[in-house]
Amino acid sequence: MKRKENTMLRLLFFCSLVLFGLTANASAQDAKHIIEKAENAIKGKLSSHSIMEMTITTPDYTRTMKMESWTLGTSKSLVKILAPAREAGNRTLKLGNEIWMYLRNTETTIRIPPSMMLQSWNGSDYTYDDMVREETLAEDYAITIAGNENIDNIECLKLQLIPKPNAPVVWGKILYWVRKEDDLPSRVEYFDEKGKLMRTMVMSNFKVMGGRKVPAVWTMYNSDKTHSTEIKMDEAAFDIRISDKIFSLKELEK
Repeated sequence: MKRKENTMLRLLFFCSLVLFGLTANASAQDAKHIIEKAENAIKGKLSSHSIMEMTITTPDYTRTMKMESWTLGTSKSLVKILAPAREAGNRTLKLGNEIWMYLRNTETTIRIPPSMMLQSWNGSDYTYDDMVREETLAEDYAITIAGNENIDNIECLKLQLIPKPNAPVVWGKILYWVRKEDDLPSRVEYFDEKGKLMRTMVMSNFKVMGGRKVPAVWTMYNSDKTHSTEIKMDEAAFDIRISDKIFSLKELEK
């Protein structure tokens, strides 16, 4: 009798382990799907085109640039500076993991080396690495649901992203909030490997643009909020036809 009870207990224990594993895997898949859906909603799964203003604010100055941006899939993007006049015509091209800069005044094209990927892009709180890694969150991080929180009186799912072993990332942890009512991102916090909060991105002014609801304003703050970069979308179109040829070094230098 005791032998049967022990066998039954072992069977129940084994079944509980299997069930726990399946539940954990389903939760991880759900978290991954949530973040992929949020990223596709704001960037367009196939393509996008936008006109935007980027305002950089520091204790010493405030500077604004107007830009035009095109994306194709998740690996190709082109950003062209429209204003101010001294920077108009400068362009940034992303091809997979490579970033190229064209400087109009000197008519030179520069490939950004790996050693410079963490440097500021156009003096902002965004880096070249942000442009390369923006589409690989679901690939480079293990994602779990960490709970529910209200952000600006909107109920959100809180996701925790921890780097996978050997993933080529710079952040030790990312916290990512997604609004339940429309599956859009609301807030992202970036931590270093020691767990220190380094910067925070806040999405706001949610409205319909290009046939879909998006956050029209993205603001990145440094850790003590003495330095910030606000990107405001003035126009946006998603999943439209964009010629692949504009994403080339030849076109970059025209």
